[in-house]
Amino acid sequence: MRLLACLAGWMLLASAAPPGVNDALILGDTLPPKLSDFGFFRDGKPRPRVHPYTLNTPLFSDYAEKERFLYVPASKTITYRGDGLLDFPIGSALIKTFGYPGRKLETRVLMRRASGWVALPYVWNGNEAELRRGGTRIPVEVHGQPISYAVPNQNQCKECHQLAGSIEPIGPKARNLAQPLLDDLVKAGLLDRAPAGPKLPRWDDLQAPVAARARAYLDVNCGHCHNRAGAASNSGLYLTWEEADPVARGIGKTPVAAGRGSGGLEVAIAPGKPDLSILLYRMNSTEPGVAMPELGRSMVHQEGVALVRDYIAGMK
Repeated sequence: MRLLACLAGWMLLASAAPPGVNDALILGDTLPPKLSDFGFFRDGKPRPRVHPYTLNTPLFSDYAEKERFLYVPASKTITYRGDGLLDFPIGSALIKTFGYPGRKLETRVLMRRASGWVALPYVWNGNEAELRRGGTRIPVEVHGQPISYAVPNQNQCKECHQLAGSIEPIGPKARNLAQPLLDDLVKAGLLDRAPAGPKLPRWDDLQAPVAARARAYLDVNCGHCHNRAGAASNSGLYLTWEEADPVARGIGKTPVAAGRGSGGLEVAIAPGKPDLSILLYRMNSTEPGVAMPELGRSMVHQEGVALVRDYIAGMK
């Protein structure tokens, strides 16, 4: 009887013990209705193998604050492929929460299944975030300005994350991660080795050259679409860090299809003349059909515009 009582007590404790990350949900074909279903966090703290990370230069999203985490299942590691991209194993997930001081708005989950990456948007309602595949709008006030914050729908997630016809991560590239973070990932058993190649400078690091900071900013904010295999490849404008052709980067480049998005201007970047540059004109707009990037913002990033203005003004 005593043995049975001990076994019953042990089973009760085991059933009450909180589970870890639900790998079956990540690998399966269902779409979990709640963020908590994944088990990435317990009492607001990340589970084992759920690792926080930051980017040297982040994507601008209406001045929203972001918390980023990556998850790699047990016995697997991220592989450095040598071209700046990190190869996440099947069963991995990237978790990014957007919000403002004292208020969480949404959490986006990008998980790698055997069939490829799947992007899901979750909207916070109190202490839980619920799946909202159709996206939504949330009224908020940012820097004293009321805006309609846009949570993307599932198809819009695909638009930004599309590369050569498939969904791929955007932010966590080796060149956009600080070396101490890469070293920490290796120590935690999440990364096979720490690449020590050149890194993107922080866009707001005033000690770094303006051109390098501006190109890093354009790589992160525009390069996920404007690259040779991206959604905007037919534009011929490629704004990735590694692009070597100055015309492809926009310098003296005429648009493939001139419309109202050009503002009546002739080239993407007119060296020394920021006010005659289509690139800056579109960055400085919030008008649908003109504003670039098209998704993810309803405000002008004044500091980013100022940086790109200085970059163009400094060209000979």
